[in-house]
Amino acid sequence: MTISGSLRAQSRNTALLQACAQLAPAGMTLTPFTALAFVPPFNPDLAPEQFPVLQRWLAELRAVDAVLVASPEYAHGVSGVLKNALDWLVGTDVLVHKPLALLNAAPRARHAYEALQETLQLMSVDWIAPASLTIPVVGDLSCAEAIAADPACRAGIQQALSTLQQALLPQRILAPVCGG
Repeated sequence: MTISGSLRAQSRNTALLQACAQLAPAGMTLTPFTALAFVPPFNPDLAPEQFPVLQRWLAELRAVDAVLVASPEYAHGVSGVLKNALDWLVGTDVLVHKPLALLNAAPRARHAYEALQETLQLMSVDWIAPASLTIPVVGDLSCAEAIAADPACRAGIQQALSTLQQALLPQRILAPVCGG
């Protein structure tokens, strides 16, 4: 699943995640969560069962093998809609041991990136650090096609996705052979 922390129609973070979907290696499907704008304000007095969008949010997160997040930085912080949606996950186990990578489309947006990393690690995700990269989406790179075609962006995306895919492969346990 991909999650963009931006609601902007022309979001570079969303475009980056769309480019990731275009460049996904064989066997990997990246599906965006597109209802972030409809997640109600977090209120611990309310139950997620009261809101179909929250039921969908939780169900989709439970169903995926891994999560890929990209978010803008607003006033040195995580976007409000993304932080709100993550707040609904506190007290659940939907992200516990879920492989997760974080992409940063803006090299100067380190505060949001670090804050998201901290929040997500506190939720006990399996942080895939080598797949969590800054992929500078700058200049004329405003759509998924342009990002996917840019050699530097393409290389970064392919590296991140390959690393994430490798983290999802089952570990092989080799039993010792005893001779005798």
